[in-house]
Amino acid sequence: MERYLGENTPKLGFGLMRLPKLADKSIDIEQGKVMVDRFMEAGFTYFDTAYVYTGSEAATKEILVDRYPRESYTLATKINAGEWCGATDAEKCKAEFEESLKRTGAGYFDYYLLHALGAKNKERYDAFGIWDFVKEKKEQGLVKHWGFSFHDTPAVLDQLLTEHPDAEFVQLQLNYADWEDPENRSRECYEVARKHGKSVVVMEPVKGGTLAKPPRAVAELLKAANPEASPASWAIRYVASLDGILTVLSGMSTTAQMEDNISFMKDFRPLDEEEQKTIAAAQKALAEVDQIKCTACRYCADGCPMEINIPGIFAAMNRYKIWEDEAGARQEYEQATKDKGKASDCIQCGQCEAACPQGLPIIERLQECAAFFE
Repeated sequence: MERYLGENTPKLGFGLMRLPKLADKSIDIEQGKVMVDRFMEAGFTYFDTAYVYTGSEAATKEILVDRYPRESYTLATKINAGEWCGATDAEKCKAEFEESLKRTGAGYFDYYLLHALGAKNKERYDAFGIWDFVKEKKEQGLVKHWGFSFHDTPAVLDQLLTEHPDAEFVQLQLNYADWEDPENRSRECYEVARKHGKSVVVMEPVKGGTLAKPPRAVAELLKAANPEASPASWAIRYVASLDGILTVLSGMSTTAQMEDNISFMKDFRPLDEEEQKTIAAAQKALAEVDQIKCTACRYCADGCPMEINIPGIFAAMNRYKIWEDEAGARQEYEQATKDKGKASDCIQCGQCEAACPQGLPIIERLQECAAFFE
């Protein structure tokens, strides 16, 4: 294996987008501290947040930065050129950097990323001069390494890495469900990144939790192969076994998730040949299940003018599609729409589809949900 950026970095990273919440939906700081302490005790050091993760950067200051020596951990955050998050011009976009420094109190960022690059928004990063801006921050010592996160086709990724060969790493959505998926094309994107010699940070290894609670057929396959291993362990170890991986981000929301991840990643062992065959069988079974491929990132919901809990509605629909649990799905739908808009309240403004990194036909899917639930 060739040497690469981050080869000695522990292969489990703490994604801070889905931190535990209190009843009022604010981040549970005390629980977050417990999780950070456990993560650090186990020898892991990589933390990932972003300017657009509501409350996350400020929480990072309280649960991590104010409590540990700066050199004891590495912190990644991101700059977003989306008009939907307030970056209406270059000045406002660049101001995100100083705001991120202020929120986190970190002094500098070990990893800084242009956020969610794709064909629909790359011109904005170009027009705002963000590539040069980030490199300037590295020259000033405020950024140690820079790269970008990506949601699009292998061809677009190849174009970006050709135009910006000095990018040091790429953050990609990789998981065994998307590996050969014709929409996400995880394998091809990974191969493009490695062709350009880039280290890869993995996001969505359990696909927004889907692979932690996979369809029955998949769960049975995994359990038969190893009754002691959690479904999440198969998903995370699968991507961590790839060449050139800097770290694998897990958006842990509970101490139970933290403990499970630590149990199999503290002394990480790549999947062996028989385990790879099990994953191949799981991929085949998963491909046969009809489901809405939402990762619950909530970019769509945060800007919805009708305040529709889109991820919650999709989760309810998937409960029926995957598990055939109609009663549970209807109950979950009622909970998702309590004090929120229903699927039928969609006005088809398109804000959600513009913000969705998965490129989902959200309006069409909401119509499907409305027809089923209402």
